[in-house]
Amino acid sequence: MKLLVLAAGYATRLYPVTFHRAKPLLEVAGRPLIERILATTEDICDLDRIFIVTNEKFARDFKAWAGAYRQTRPNGPPITVVNDHSTDDSNKLGAIGDINLVIDSQKISDDLLIIGGDNLFGSSLTEFAKYAVRHGPTLGVYDVGDFKQMKKYGNVSVDGKGKIIEFVEKPSQPKTTLAAMCLYCYPRTILPLINQYVKEGNNLDQPGRLIAWLYQRQPVYAHQIRGQWLDIGSFETLELAQRLFAPEKHL
Repeated sequence: MKLLVLAAGYATRLYPVTFHRAKPLLEVAGRPLIERILATTEDICDLDRIFIVTNEKFARDFKAWAGAYRQTRPNGPPITVVNDHSTDDSNKLGAIGDINLVIDSQKISDDLLIIGGDNLFGSSLTEFAKYAVRHGPTLGVYDVGDFKQMKKYGNVSVDGKGKIIEFVEKPSQPKTTLAAMCLYCYPRTILPLINQYVKEGNNLDQPGRLIAWLYQRQPVYAHQIRGQWLDIGSFETLELAQRLFAPEKHL
């Protein structure tokens, strides 16, 4: 299994903090966000390589970080930083475009775990990966428990077996409180369909759109993540993360 961390965004909502530093490299309670993400994957025994897709502005920073990080974990999976060569929001490839770029340029033909570089989890993603291996294409979902909050997320409905039967992006009237996370696992057999999605000229920006397209063509499952989860998209959520993951709070 390969891991892909999506880190090509410009995080303009966090300016000026993110003007000179990529959001995944921001420290949360004394540790870069991306390291906290990777820590949740350390127990996935089949994971043998990590890819980080970023942009022209931050590629050098990620390479410097990866070199230093690998020195602390010499036996961990190799890390490859992929530059999508975008320079700002006007010419970015979009998350799905970046996924397709990495699959093609790195010749990936293995199961692919994809995590948004601004998603912070409070527990291991090992069970998520195991579930995906058993079931096929899998989306991570989180029960936000609030219908008003659901208007900010992709809304997921599932049947009794966990198969997605409806996916609506930021609905005005959500049917459930299951929010789509930027957390996906695609078996190797699904990767050609990602290329098909791109070639058809579909929207490449929001990765959830790929799920909305895919579940209508073949079974896609949802696996609920429990414990803490934060999508770091604002100063409020960044400050909340600093509090929740402070050493005395998060053991």
